[in-house]
Amino acid sequence: MNPAKLIDHTLLKSAASQADIERLCAEAKQYGFCSVCINPYWVAFAKKQLQGTDVKVCTVIGFPLGANTTAVKVTETKEAVANGADEIDMVINVGALKSGDYATVETDIQAVRQACEKQVLKVIIETSQLTDEEKVTACKLSAKAGADFVKTSTGFIGAGATAEDVALMRRCIPAHMQVKASGGIRSRADFDAMVAAGATRIGASSGIKIVEGK
Repeated sequence: MNPAKLIDHTLLKSAASQADIERLCAEAKQYGFCSVCINPYWVAFAKKQLQGTDVKVCTVIGFPLGANTTAVKVTETKEAVANGADEIDMVINVGALKSGDYATVETDIQAVRQACEKQVLKVIIETSQLTDEEKVTACKLSAKAGADFVKTSTGFIGAGATAEDVALMRRCIPAHMQVKASGGIRSRADFDAMVAAGATRIGASSGIKIVEGK
């Protein structure tokens, strides 16, 4: 198994420049990463950089708080798709989940799902902010709404991914769904632990170190 094929090579810092994104895309081509994961502003630029390769363009929606209205998330998703995004990583409405307003959480995901029918949809549940019971609920709502993946974290709030959370998420979603581990995965040992726990995609800004075994 080539670890690069499981990695979304990630750069989501607000100060990332065009030169930084160009470098990220070049690295993704060189190492054969699954995708680059970038902010929506850079989608069209990255798509051009990666033309003719099998590296996908992944972007984030409602990032990093998930507290945008559904209409904003839908607009953001439609524009990302129009600009060439292959994969969408959306943040759930964490506040609604913690308020017990599960209908809003599900409707929010469903609306984004409808806005990116042909793209892979990953739902970021922000595990560090949730109880285990809330994590299970978030996963089940994501499955019901038609998501392809559940994802642990944005990497911007609280702790990142843990093998325990990945294993929990894997247990409570249908077999056809997958788990993306993201946040704080910086070494090959971290990568291996997440994969062993059930992750089939890894979001990391340290992808080169992981592939090189550092």
